Amino acid sequence: MELEKFGQLEEKIKGVIDEKVSLKKQIQKLEETLKDKESEIEELKEKLKVLDEERSSVRARVDSLIELLSNVDLAK
Repeated sequence: MELEKFGQLEEKIKGVIDEKVSLKKQIQKLEETLKDKESEIEELKEKLKVLDEERSSVRARVDSLIELLSNVDLAK
């Protein structure tokens, strides 16, 4: 009877250890995924920064062209 309880305890401990190992693997995978996503976010932030700079440049050029056109209208 005591050996049976000891065996049950041993099985439960093995189950807990197996679950811990499994959880550690899942955590490691999630950490890798998080690291990849953080890297992806940084890349997208850089692309967004470049696009914002390009938009500002285009806006400045368009404003300049509009000003030139308005000056042409005034000259008539």
